[in-house]
Amino acid sequence: MMYEYKFVETSLGGIFSSATHRETISEYAAEGWRLVQVLPLEYNGNGKPRSYEIIFERLIQD
Repeated sequence: MMYEYKFVETSLGGIFSSATHRETISEYAAEGWRLVQVLPLEYNGNGKPRSYEIIFERLIQD
């Protein structure tokens, strides 16, 4: 079995924007992608992540 991977950056939101992680996960799941891991990318200086990279995988169909 072989898998393909997709790396998607998403925001936690802020004062003027909403978090987008739930919509991102739902959108990719509907396309057959499976959530593998979520990694923080950027921090705000106080230890809180500002953005994440969501890693998805799906089986490559032969």
